[in-house]
Amino acid sequence: MLTAILMVTLVVPNLADAERAYAEWLGFRVTERGSISSKLAASWGTPLVAGSSYLLLKSASDSEVYLRVIQRPPTAGYAAMRTHGWNSNEILVEDPAALERRFRAADSPFRVIGPTAPLGSNAQVIAMQALGPAEELNYFTRIPPEGGTFIKTPAKAFVDRTFIVVLGGPSMDTMRDFYRDTLKQNVTEPYYSTVSVLQVALNLPAEGKIRIALATLAPGFLIELDEYPAVTVPRPQREGDLPPGMAMVSFTANNPLAKNTLESASPRPEAPYFGRKVALLRGAAGEWLEIVEDQVPVSE
Repeated sequence: MLTAILMVTLVVPNLADAERAYAEWLGFRVTERGSISSKLAASWGTPLVAGSSYLLLKSASDSEVYLRVIQRPPTAGYAAMRTHGWNSNEILVEDPAALERRFRAADSPFRVIGPTAPLGSNAQVIAMQALGPAEELNYFTRIPPEGGTFIKTPAKAFVDRTFIVVLGGPSMDTMRDFYRDTLKQNVTEPYYSTVSVLQVALNLPAEGKIRIALATLAPGFLIELDEYPAVTVPRPQREGDLPPGMAMVSFTANNPLAKNTLESASPRPEAPYFGRKVALLRGAAGEWLEIVEDQVPVSE
């Protein structure tokens, strides 16, 4: 059903801080700024979001993968990696070690919580983890020129686009059922792995392991499914508002199931929908997904 990641939406308490971090430090370009329309907010069932300031950004590679940042008040009880839902935005980069050195500067808006290191599953893939100004978790990952096991496309800029989104939930079986059976994605068998930043965030033993599975979209995109420990909780959320943190992920889709999902949906004129139909789904871990038509309508 899902063919590509179109956009990651972050909810932050200070839009200026987010713009400084992603535009000045990561080289993203602001393509739009404005206020969320009442119609768009209504399509999400979030009337409180109408009129909220937002930015739409693209990476220096000019890839058609967007970052949307919306300013909303903080939500009590929310903390990165402690609740279910979308928990990490993984971004392609050319040199994680060089980026880490930048982030170590005193005035950096990013705080390194996982130093540059090869992945245990593939030593040619190098990653670094850092929290942004709203405590949002980003992975910055280098894929070698020959490609990795699933991802075949290396970065085309020093800091490129989102290529993996990470979902945390209490039940691996439920998440796999949703992405495999409901959304018709190919999903790997689970395997055990240590996610060091998660163990630290939850004050758990460093050697602890969680179950992970991968839902493949295309050679350039993945969804990582992480079965979170029992100490994590559902994400707190105000009635009529967006989830805090990494609020939703927008995906393009093009198969018959997607067409049925979008049949009664309304086209959205805003970028990056550009007149395509959009539908909102809630996933197995409480995550919000926007399903967007794969093709932009041709103007007559």
